[in-house]
Amino acid sequence: MLLAFERYGQDPAGVLRQAQITPADLADPATRITGRQLETVSSLAMQQLDDEALGWFSRRLPWGSLGMLCRASLGAATLRVALRRWFRHHRLLTDDLRIDLEVREGQGAVVTLTERRPLGAMREFCLLSYLRFVHGYACWAIDSRLSLLSVGFPFPRPPHGDVYPLLFPGPVHFGAAQAHFTFDESYLALPQRRDAAAMDAMLQRALPLTVLQYRRDRLLAQRVRRLLAEDLAAAPVAGEVARRAGVSVRSLHRHLEQEGASLQGLKDEARRERAVALLTRGQDPVKQVARAVGFRSEKSFARAFKGWTGRTPGDCRRRGAAG
Repeated sequence: MLLAFERYGQDPAGVLRQAQITPADLADPATRITGRQLETVSSLAMQQLDDEALGWFSRRLPWGSLGMLCRASLGAATLRVALRRWFRHHRLLTDDLRIDLEVREGQGAVVTLTERRPLGAMREFCLLSYLRFVHGYACWAIDSRLSLLSVGFPFPRPPHGDVYPLLFPGPVHFGAAQAHFTFDESYLALPQRRDAAAMDAMLQRALPLTVLQYRRDRLLAQRVRRLLAEDLAAAPVAGEVARRAGVSVRSLHRHLEQEGASLQGLKDEARRERAVALLTRGQDPVKQVARAVGFRSEKSFARAFKGWTGRTPGDCRRRGAAG
């Protein structure tokens, strides 16, 4: 941001003072500022410079430009449509950075940033901010945390790399071909839940969307079900499920509870469904079915199965054969 003030020949002293950022803070590479300080300094800088891109591009993005993109996407039925509109209209503002959305087989939905001109010393801040802009808007539009499967940046890990996991809810890596983030494509089908009044309220203080994380993930239970179903035989523990879902173990349990679910309940549900399918549609021995759904012994599987269904595995198989 200081480089932006330098580019436009303006003095940042007033903005820094209002954000309570001192000369000593600026001189110390280890200094960290709060989310509220970032909101204050960003907002004031964008307004004073009349550039929401903060000097990144060959021309200004006047104050209100990014809000215009949000308004243009307001009537979209789903997140997929909203993001495509946001990205298409962004091209009217600048050609220096292109944003694209695609669904890649085996990877999910991917948002990529393509640099169309050298961004110089502002490159890191620009790419980081844009991914946060898009992610924050997407979360707000569907009123849900959008958990990320991966986040990549096309530069080496910076000395302050420990900040990145605070900004992006997912595994972050450096040295990627392009700046991007990936997420479960199921989020794209979620409805856009905001109206004009909500938009007006959000734009009064839009910048917190770039530094605050949504707590509630409306698709976490669905994603956990899928993860469990993919590898039931391994009986994944909470830590492994959380890692693959891109959240902490604590967040995993908290978010599932908010959705009226639990990891053990989802695991039992997935095991029950797979076991019933194997018993009624196949001829594998019960012991093999038990192993396929994560049990080491046939006895413990039979006990659990009766608790789930009120029947023994043998009863289930006979009824399936009779049906």
